[in-house]
Amino acid sequence: MTRREALMIIGVPKEIKTEEYRVGIVPAGVRLLTASGHRVLIEKTAGEGAGISDQEFKAAGAHLASSAAEVYGEAELVMKVKEPLPPEYDLLRPGLIVYTYLHLAPAPELTAVLLEKDIIGIAYETIQLPDGSLPLLTPMSEIAGRMAVQVGAHYLEKTQGGRGVLLGGVPGVYRGQVTILGGGVVGINAAKIAVGMGAMVTIIDIDQARLMALDDIFGSAITTLISNPDTIERSVRESHLVIGAVLVPGGRAPSLVSGEMIAQMKPGTVIVDVAVDQGGCCETCRPTTHDQPVFTVDNVIHYCVANMPGAVPRTATFALTNVTTSYALKIANQGFETAVASDPALAKGLNICRGHVTHETVAQDLDYPYQPLEQIIKD
Repeated sequence: MTRREALMIIGVPKEIKTEEYRVGIVPAGVRLLTASGHRVLIEKTAGEGAGISDQEFKAAGAHLASSAAEVYGEAELVMKVKEPLPPEYDLLRPGLIVYTYLHLAPAPELTAVLLEKDIIGIAYETIQLPDGSLPLLTPMSEIAGRMAVQVGAHYLEKTQGGRGVLLGGVPGVYRGQVTILGGGVVGINAAKIAVGMGAMVTIIDIDQARLMALDDIFGSAITTLISNPDTIERSVRESHLVIGAVLVPGGRAPSLVSGEMIAQMKPGTVIVDVAVDQGGCCETCRPTTHDQPVFTVDNVIHYCVANMPGAVPRTATFALTNVTTSYALKIANQGFETAVASDPALAKGLNICRGHVTHETVAQDLDYPYQPLEQIIKD
Protein backbone atom coordinates (compact mmCIF):
# COMPACT_ATOMS: atom_id res chain seq x y z
CA MET A 1 0.00 0.00 0.00
CA THR A 2 1.41 3.39 -0.90
CA ARG A 3 1.00 6.53 1.15
CA ARG A 4 -1.41 7.92 -1.43
CA GLU A 5 -3.65 4.84 -1.26
CA ALA A 6 -4.00 4.86 2.54
CA LEU A 7 -7.29 6.09 3.96
CA MET A 8 -5.47 7.61 6.94
CA ILE A 9 -1.85 7.59 8.08
CA ILE A 10 -1.47 6.71 11.77
CA GLY A 11 1.89 7.52 13.32
CA VAL A 12 3.31 5.98 16.49
CA PRO A 13 6.45 7.72 17.81
CA LYS A 14 8.79 6.40 20.45
CA GLU A 15 7.97 7.76 23.90
CA ILE A 16 10.59 10.17 25.25
CA LYS A 17 9.41 10.75 28.83
CA THR A 18 12.05 9.66 31.32
CA GLU A 19 12.06 5.86 31.57
CA GLU A 20 8.76 5.56 29.71
CA TYR A 21 8.86 2.18 27.98
CA ARG A 22 5.28 1.80 26.80
CA VAL A 23 4.31 2.17 23.14
CA GLY A 24 1.07 3.42 21.61
CA ILE A 25 0.12 0.28 19.69
CA VAL A 26 0.80 -3.47 19.51
CA PRO A 27 1.05 -5.69 16.40
CA ALA A 28 -2.59 -6.80 16.74
CA GLY A 29 -3.65 -3.16 16.55
CA VAL A 30 -1.51 -2.63 13.47
CA ARG A 31 -3.24 -5.55 11.77
CA LEU A 32 -6.64 -4.15 12.65
CA LEU A 33 -5.84 -0.72 11.21
CA THR A 34 -4.08 -1.91 8.08
CA ALA A 35 -6.89 -4.37 7.35
CA SER A 36 -9.17 -1.33 7.07
CA GLY A 37 -6.89 0.32 4.55
CA HIS A 38 -4.91 2.60 6.83
CA ARG A 39 -1.13 3.06 6.87
CA VAL A 40 0.64 2.66 10.21
CA LEU A 41 4.04 4.33 10.58
CA ILE A 42 6.05 3.40 13.68
CA GLU A 43 9.33 4.92 14.78
CA LYS A 44 12.11 2.34 14.88
CA THR A 45 12.67 0.70 18.30
CA ALA A 46 9.49 2.30 19.67
CA GLY A 47 8.28 -1.05 21.02
CA GLU A 48 11.52 -2.45 22.38
CA GLY A 49 10.85 -1.30 25.94
CA ALA A 50 7.61 -3.28 25.92
CA GLY A 51 9.29 -6.32 24.39
CA ILE A 52 7.93 -5.74 20.87
CA SER A 53 10.50 -5.82 18.08
CA ASP A 54 10.53 -3.84 14.85
CA GLN A 55 10.24 -7.13 13.00
CA GLU A 56 6.98 -7.96 14.81
CA PHE A 57 5.56 -4.60 13.78
CA LYS A 58 6.68 -5.09 10.18
CA ALA A 59 5.17 -8.57 10.08
CA ALA A 60 1.87 -7.04 11.21
CA GLY A 61 1.95 -4.58 8.30
CA ALA A 62 3.54 -1.48 9.83
CA HIS A 63 6.05 0.75 8.08
CA LEU A 64 9.11 1.80 10.08
CA ALA A 65 10.21 5.42 10.36
CA SER A 66 13.77 6.43 11.09
CA SER A 67 12.85 9.33 13.37
CA ALA A 68 10.06 11.02 15.30
CA ALA A 69 10.22 13.87 12.78
CA GLU A 70 9.30 11.45 10.02
CA VAL A 71 6.38 10.08 12.05
CA TYR A 72 4.98 13.51 12.89
CA GLY A 73 5.69 14.80 9.41
CA GLU A 74 3.64 12.12 7.64
CA ALA A 75 0.96 11.18 10.15
CA GLU A 76 -2.56 12.55 10.18
CA LEU A 77 -3.28 10.84 13.50
CA VAL A 78 -0.54 10.43 16.10
CA MET A 79 -1.28 7.67 18.57
CA LYS A 80 0.92 7.53 21.65
CA VAL A 81 0.94 7.05 25.41
CA LYS A 82 2.10 10.24 27.10
CA GLU A 83 1.56 13.90 26.35
CA PRO A 84 3.86 15.71 23.88
CA LEU A 85 6.96 17.03 25.63
CA PRO A 86 8.92 20.21 24.74
CA PRO A 87 11.31 18.43 22.31
CA GLU A 88 8.21 17.36 20.34
CA TYR A 89 6.51 20.76 20.20
CA ASP A 90 8.22 21.82 16.98
CA LEU A 91 7.04 18.59 15.33
CA LEU A 92 3.38 19.47 15.84
CA ARG A 93 1.56 20.99 12.89
CA PRO A 94 -1.92 22.46 12.33
CA GLY A 95 -4.72 19.94 11.95
CA LEU A 96 -2.75 17.02 13.39
CA ILE A 97 -4.86 14.71 15.57
CA VAL A 98 -2.98 13.82 18.76
CA TYR A 99 -4.60 10.86 20.51
CA THR A 100 -2.96 10.15 23.88
CA TYR A 101 -3.05 10.86 27.60
CA LEU A 102 -2.96 14.66 27.75
CA HIS A 103 -3.74 15.59 31.40
CA LEU A 104 -4.10 19.25 30.47
CA ALA A 105 -5.61 20.67 33.67
CA PRO A 106 -2.23 20.91 35.46
CA ALA A 107 -0.33 21.66 32.21
CA PRO A 108 -0.91 25.27 31.08
CA GLU A 109 2.23 25.36 28.90
CA LEU A 110 1.27 22.25 26.93
CA THR A 111 -2.30 23.50 26.55
CA ALA A 112 -1.07 26.81 25.16
CA VAL A 113 1.18 25.02 22.66
CA LEU A 114 -1.62 22.75 21.45
CA LEU A 115 -3.92 25.74 21.00
CA GLU A 116 -1.27 27.77 19.20
CA LYS A 117 -0.39 24.85 16.92
CA ASP A 118 -4.08 24.26 16.07
CA ILE A 119 -3.89 20.65 17.24
CA ILE A 120 -6.89 18.35 17.59
CA GLY A 121 -6.24 16.86 21.02
CA ILE A 122 -8.16 13.74 22.02
CA ALA A 123 -7.35 12.70 25.58
CA TYR A 124 -7.60 9.07 26.64
CA GLU A 125 -8.40 10.07 30.19
CA THR A 126 -11.61 11.98 29.42
CA ILE A 127 -13.30 9.52 27.06
CA GLN A 128 -16.30 8.69 29.23
CA LEU A 129 -19.17 6.23 28.88
CA PRO A 130 -22.75 7.13 29.87
CA ASP A 131 -22.35 5.32 33.19
CA GLY A 132 -19.51 7.68 34.11
CA SER A 133 -16.73 5.13 33.65
CA LEU A 134 -13.48 6.05 31.91
CA PRO A 135 -12.59 3.02 29.76
CA LEU A 136 -9.21 4.25 28.53
CA LEU A 137 -8.07 5.39 31.96
CA THR A 138 -9.27 2.29 33.81
CA PRO A 139 -6.49 -0.19 32.86
CA MET A 140 -3.72 2.24 33.81
CA SER A 141 -5.55 3.13 37.02
CA GLU A 142 -5.77 -0.57 37.84
CA ILE A 143 -2.02 -0.94 37.35
CA ALA A 144 -1.13 2.24 39.22
CA GLY A 145 -3.37 1.29 42.14
CA ARG A 146 -1.75 -2.11 42.47
CA MET A 147 1.73 -0.67 42.06
CA ALA A 148 1.10 2.03 44.66
CA VAL A 149 1.03 -0.48 47.50
CA GLN A 150 4.08 -2.35 46.21
CA VAL A 151 6.01 0.90 45.90
CA GLY A 152 4.84 2.12 49.29
CA ALA A 153 5.85 -1.14 50.96
CA HIS A 154 9.31 -0.86 49.38
CA TYR A 155 9.92 2.70 50.59
CA LEU A 156 8.71 1.83 54.08
CA GLU A 157 11.83 -0.30 54.41
CA LYS A 158 14.47 1.30 56.62
CA THR A 159 17.12 0.82 53.94
CA GLN A 160 15.04 3.10 51.69
CA GLY A 161 14.70 5.75 54.39
CA GLY A 162 11.31 4.50 55.57
CA ARG A 163 9.93 3.83 59.01
CA GLY A 164 10.84 0.17 58.89
CA VAL A 165 7.30 -1.20 58.91
CA LEU A 166 6.14 -4.42 57.25
CA LEU A 167 2.61 -3.75 56.03
CA GLY A 168 1.36 -7.23 56.88
CA GLY A 169 3.16 -7.37 60.22
CA VAL A 170 3.83 -10.75 61.84
CA PRO A 171 2.04 -12.59 64.67
CA GLY A 172 2.28 -10.55 67.85
CA VAL A 173 3.06 -7.24 66.09
CA TYR A 174 0.76 -4.49 64.81
CA ARG A 175 0.20 -4.47 61.08
CA GLY A 176 0.95 -1.43 58.95
CA GLN A 177 -1.80 1.12 58.40
CA VAL A 178 -2.72 2.22 54.89
CA THR A 179 -5.05 5.10 54.06
CA ILE A 180 -6.41 5.37 50.52
CA LEU A 181 -7.90 8.71 49.51
CA GLY A 182 -10.50 7.88 46.89
CA GLY A 183 -12.51 4.73 46.33
CA GLY A 184 -12.50 4.63 42.53
CA VAL A 185 -10.52 2.34 40.25
CA VAL A 186 -7.11 3.28 41.71
CA GLY A 187 -8.43 3.02 45.24
CA ILE A 188 -10.11 -0.35 44.91
CA ASN A 189 -7.06 -1.87 43.24
CA ALA A 190 -4.77 -0.46 45.90
CA ALA A 191 -7.07 -1.90 48.53
CA LYS A 192 -6.96 -5.36 46.95
CA ILE A 193 -3.17 -5.46 47.22
CA ALA A 194 -2.99 -3.85 50.67
CA VAL A 195 -5.61 -6.23 52.07
CA GLY A 196 -3.81 -9.12 50.40
CA MET A 197 -0.60 -8.09 52.16
CA GLY A 198 -2.45 -8.08 55.47
CA ALA A 199 -2.37 -4.34 56.15
CA MET A 200 -5.00 -2.40 58.08
CA VAL A 201 -6.74 -0.46 55.32
CA THR A 202 -8.92 2.64 55.42
CA ILE A 203 -10.62 4.04 52.31
CA ILE A 204 -11.89 7.61 52.38
CA ASP A 205 -14.32 8.84 49.74
CA ILE A 206 -16.82 11.67 49.31
CA ASP A 207 -19.54 9.34 47.95
CA GLN A 208 -21.48 7.41 50.59
CA ALA A 209 -22.90 5.03 47.97
CA ARG A 210 -19.38 4.21 46.84
CA LEU A 211 -18.33 3.46 50.41
CA MET A 212 -21.31 1.13 50.78
CA ALA A 213 -20.28 -0.70 47.60
CA LEU A 214 -16.71 -1.04 48.90
CA ASP A 215 -18.04 -2.37 52.19
CA ASP A 216 -19.99 -5.01 50.24
CA ILE A 217 -16.78 -6.01 48.43
CA PHE A 218 -14.31 -6.03 51.31
CA GLY A 219 -16.52 -6.35 54.39
CA SER A 220 -14.61 -6.09 57.65
CA ALA A 221 -11.26 -6.31 55.86
CA ILE A 222 -11.31 -2.50 55.46
CA THR A 223 -12.61 0.58 57.22
CA THR A 224 -14.59 3.09 55.16
CA LEU A 225 -14.86 6.76 56.08
CA ILE A 226 -16.65 9.68 54.51
CA SER A 227 -14.29 12.37 53.27
CA ASN A 228 -13.98 15.52 55.36
CA PRO A 229 -11.01 17.41 56.84
CA ASP A 230 -11.30 15.64 60.19
CA THR A 231 -11.31 12.06 58.88
CA ILE A 232 -8.52 12.85 56.42
CA GLU A 233 -6.30 14.51 59.03
CA ARG A 234 -6.73 11.76 61.62
CA SER A 235 -6.20 8.92 59.14
CA VAL A 236 -3.18 10.55 57.53
CA ARG A 237 -1.59 11.21 60.92
CA GLU A 238 -2.00 7.58 62.02
CA SER A 239 -0.97 5.90 58.76
CA HIS A 240 2.29 4.41 57.59
CA LEU A 241 1.30 4.64 53.90
CA VAL A 242 -1.06 7.16 52.30
CA ILE A 243 -2.18 6.66 48.70
CA GLY A 244 -3.67 9.56 46.76
CA ALA A 245 -6.31 8.11 44.45
CA VAL A 246 -8.66 11.03 43.87
CA LEU A 247 -9.95 11.74 40.36
CA VAL A 248 -11.95 14.56 38.80
CA PRO A 249 -12.33 13.53 35.13
CA GLY A 250 -10.33 16.01 33.08
CA GLY A 251 -9.89 18.35 36.04
CA ARG A 252 -7.22 19.16 38.55
CA ALA A 253 -7.24 16.89 41.60
CA PRO A 254 -8.37 18.57 44.82
CA SER A 255 -5.65 19.17 47.40
CA LEU A 256 -6.81 17.09 50.37
CA VAL A 257 -3.60 16.66 52.37
CA SER A 258 -2.13 19.94 53.56
CA GLY A 259 1.45 20.69 54.49
CA GLU A 260 0.34 20.92 58.11
CA MET A 261 -0.99 17.36 57.94
CA ILE A 262 2.30 16.17 56.45
CA ALA A 263 4.19 17.72 59.36
CA GLN A 264 2.10 15.63 61.78
CA MET A 265 2.88 12.30 60.09
CA LYS A 266 5.33 9.84 61.59
CA PRO A 267 8.92 10.21 60.33
CA GLY A 268 9.64 7.67 57.60
CA THR A 269 6.05 7.22 56.50
CA VAL A 270 5.26 7.24 52.79
CA ILE A 271 2.88 9.05 50.45
CA VAL A 272 2.23 7.66 46.96
CA ASP A 273 0.24 10.28 45.06
CA VAL A 274 -1.22 8.52 42.03
CA ALA A 275 -3.21 11.68 41.30
CA VAL A 276 -0.03 13.59 40.45
CA ASP A 277 -0.87 13.38 36.72
CA GLN A 278 -3.75 15.74 37.48
CA GLY A 279 -1.83 17.95 39.89
CA GLY A 280 -1.85 15.67 42.93
CA CYS A 281 -4.07 15.58 46.01
CA CYS A 282 -1.27 16.37 48.45
CA GLU A 283 -0.09 19.97 48.85
CA THR A 284 3.57 18.97 49.12
CA CYS A 285 3.61 16.72 46.05
CA ARG A 286 5.29 17.53 42.75
CA PRO A 287 5.84 15.24 39.73
CA THR A 288 8.85 12.93 39.84
CA THR A 289 10.32 10.39 37.43
CA HIS A 290 11.29 6.75 37.61
CA ASP A 291 14.99 7.61 37.78
CA GLN A 292 14.42 10.00 40.71
CA PRO A 293 11.10 8.82 42.12
CA VAL A 294 11.07 10.20 45.65
CA PHE A 295 11.75 13.27 47.73
CA THR A 296 11.25 14.02 51.41
CA VAL A 297 9.24 16.75 53.13
CA ASP A 298 9.18 16.87 56.95
CA ASN A 299 10.71 13.38 57.05
CA VAL A 300 7.85 11.97 54.98
CA ILE A 301 8.80 10.16 51.77
CA HIS A 302 6.85 11.34 48.70
CA TYR A 303 6.60 9.08 45.65
CA CYS A 304 4.99 11.09 42.84
CA VAL A 305 5.95 9.43 39.56
CA ALA A 306 3.61 10.71 36.88
CA ASN A 307 3.77 7.60 34.71
CA MET A 308 3.81 4.72 37.18
CA PRO A 309 2.59 2.05 34.69
CA GLY A 310 5.64 2.82 32.53
CA ALA A 311 7.63 0.67 34.95
CA VAL A 312 5.70 -2.43 33.84
CA PRO A 313 5.55 -1.57 30.13
CA ARG A 314 4.64 -4.91 28.65
CA THR A 315 1.63 -5.43 30.90
CA ALA A 316 0.68 -1.76 30.60
CA THR A 317 1.05 -1.53 26.80
CA PHE A 318 -1.17 -4.51 26.10
CA ALA A 319 -3.73 -3.42 28.70
CA LEU A 320 -3.82 0.10 27.25
CA THR A 321 -4.05 -0.85 23.59
CA ASN A 322 -6.86 -3.29 24.37
CA VAL A 323 -9.04 -0.22 24.89
CA THR A 324 -7.46 2.51 22.72
CA THR A 325 -7.27 0.73 19.37
CA SER A 326 -11.01 0.51 18.73
CA TYR A 327 -11.39 4.27 19.13
CA ALA A 328 -8.36 4.86 16.89
CA LEU A 329 -10.02 2.70 14.24
CA LYS A 330 -13.24 4.69 14.56
CA ILE A 331 -11.37 7.99 14.15
CA ALA A 332 -9.42 6.66 11.17
CA ASN A 333 -12.45 5.11 9.46
CA GLN A 334 -14.84 8.02 9.96
CA GLY A 335 -12.61 11.06 10.40
CA PHE A 336 -12.53 12.78 13.76
CA GLU A 337 -15.56 15.03 13.15
CA THR A 338 -17.93 12.20 12.26
CA ALA A 339 -16.44 9.97 14.94
CA VAL A 340 -16.95 12.42 17.80
CA ALA A 341 -20.35 13.52 16.50
CA SER A 342 -21.60 9.93 16.45
CA ASP A 343 -20.01 8.73 19.71
CA PRO A 344 -20.77 10.76 22.87
CA ALA A 345 -18.07 8.92 24.83
CA LEU A 346 -15.41 9.82 22.29
CA ALA A 347 -16.73 13.39 22.11
CA LYS A 348 -15.86 13.81 25.79
CA GLY A 349 -12.29 12.93 24.86
CA LEU A 350 -11.92 15.97 22.61
CA ASN A 351 -10.09 18.52 24.77
CA ILE A 352 -8.58 20.85 22.15
CA CYS A 353 -9.92 21.62 18.68
CA ARG A 354 -9.20 24.39 16.17
CA GLY A 355 -7.68 26.72 18.72
CA HIS A 356 -10.39 26.23 21.34
CA VAL A 357 -10.69 24.30 24.60
CA THR A 358 -13.61 21.92 24.13
CA HIS A 359 -13.63 20.20 27.53
CA GLU A 360 -15.48 22.24 30.14
CA THR A 361 -13.48 21.12 33.18
CA VAL A 362 -10.15 21.76 31.47
CA ALA A 363 -11.36 25.22 30.43
CA GLN A 364 -12.44 26.03 33.98
CA ASP A 365 -9.21 24.86 35.59
CA LEU A 366 -7.01 26.76 33.13
CA ASP A 367 -9.26 29.83 32.84
CA TYR A 368 -9.92 29.45 29.10
CA PRO A 369 -13.24 30.11 27.40
CA TYR A 370 -15.14 26.87 26.92
CA GLN A 371 -16.24 26.18 23.36
CA PRO A 372 -18.88 23.44 23.04
CA LEU A 373 -18.06 20.79 20.48
CA GLU A 374 -21.27 21.41 18.57
CA GLN A 375 -20.22 24.97 17.81
CA ILE A 376 -16.77 23.91 16.63
CA ILE A 377 -18.03 21.28 14.21
CA LYS A 378 -20.89 23.52 13.01
CA ASP A 379 -18.44 26.36 12.36
